[in-house]
Amino acid sequence: MATATAVRPTASTPRWTSAHSQTGLRVAGLFVGIGGIELGLHRAGHQSVLLNEIEPGAQAVLRAHFPGIELTGDVCDLRTLPDVDLVAAGFPCQDLSQAGCTLGIRGSRSGLVDKVFQLLETANPRWLLLENVPFMLQLDRGRAMQHLTTELGRLGFRWAYRVVDARSFGMPQRRQRVLLLASRDSDPRPVLFADDAGEPREPRGRDPVGLACGFYWTEGIRGLGWAVDAIPTLKGGSTIGIPSPPAIWMPDGLVGTPDLRDAERLQGFPENWTAGDGPAIGRRTGARWKMVGNAVCVPVAQWVGERLTDPGTFDGSLSHELLGNRWPTAAWGEAEHAFTADVSLWPLAKRRPHLADFLGYPVRPLSIRATGGFLGRTDRSSLRFPEGFLDAVRRHRDDPVA
Repeated sequence: MATATAVRPTASTPRWTSAHSQTGLRVAGLFVGIGGIELGLHRAGHQSVLLNEIEPGAQAVLRAHFPGIELTGDVCDLRTLPDVDLVAAGFPCQDLSQAGCTLGIRGSRSGLVDKVFQLLETANPRWLLLENVPFMLQLDRGRAMQHLTTELGRLGFRWAYRVVDARSFGMPQRRQRVLLLASRDSDPRPVLFADDAGEPREPRGRDPVGLACGFYWTEGIRGLGWAVDAIPTLKGGSTIGIPSPPAIWMPDGLVGTPDLRDAERLQGFPENWTAGDGPAIGRRTGARWKMVGNAVCVPVAQWVGERLTDPGTFDGSLSHELLGNRWPTAAWGEAEHAFTADVSLWPLAKRRPHLADFLGYPVRPLSIRATGGFLGRTDRSSLRFPEGFLDAVRRHRDDPVA
């Protein structure tokens, strides 16, 4: 969206009432996965009354950790929603992500968000919370966000969205996600925009010496997912079509992958959150990685839940009106009006442990086959790699015990 000059409120600019403090919201969760949003909201003092999730494995996790709460399957079978204050939906991202098929908001999976809008035709929750990947802001010339905001306007919702980074919440995972909060009777801006710590000032290409660095061994031609002192985004799939963990280049030179229990912790869950009952863990590792990679980071949802209870303040008087089809990392609006929000991806600045210190379990050496495949892709690429990195990977391939 091209940005016009700054504008102060006019007769056509939305004038919203403040979001009132409230406690104990009743929540209906759609596309729940393994309950990242729900666990975060519970920690903030809210209560789930409905969980909706179609995947059997994720359903088993939900039954184990949210006993006694109604659990439904296919969202398309829902006809109505219970009387709730908040509807939360981390709707499928496969059609919207860079690692997915990028079919856009009309894809068969990400297009399921329209079912949420259908349910809101007859339901009247005070709040709606949507979560998805930031790539949807640019995919297909921003049509996904245009579709979402148009539908929200049709239904009488005021909306605000913001891209946030999980590192802001003390997690050594570089994970960025769009949070979209909407309401028919309150202002969502003091919830999403009140906190802004600003992105930390770190030298570009931060020196990795002495720090663990994360990367995706399934990449290597067009990208790497490189992260210094953090892992790149945990994903439910990869560019080679399998659910897989990222790799970590440890300070001692070892190249390996994190333990699944540490991956759960990197998403803010207690370790073994996805273990459950049934087949041995070793036979279910791939399915568990997929569930963890698709989850919402718990501390992010907890922050939203806390701000819903105790909204801050936001001055939108100097916002810029949006024109065209480029969407920024934060914006707000209603009906046909949309404005920028000058906030960073870092609402908070919680102390983040070094990745090597955060890991509670030894990394598992990357297999020789996986290492060879990664090196083969780097040989065909034009990417630039940090000094010493490829040498360490080659040493790992040639002498994995060392």
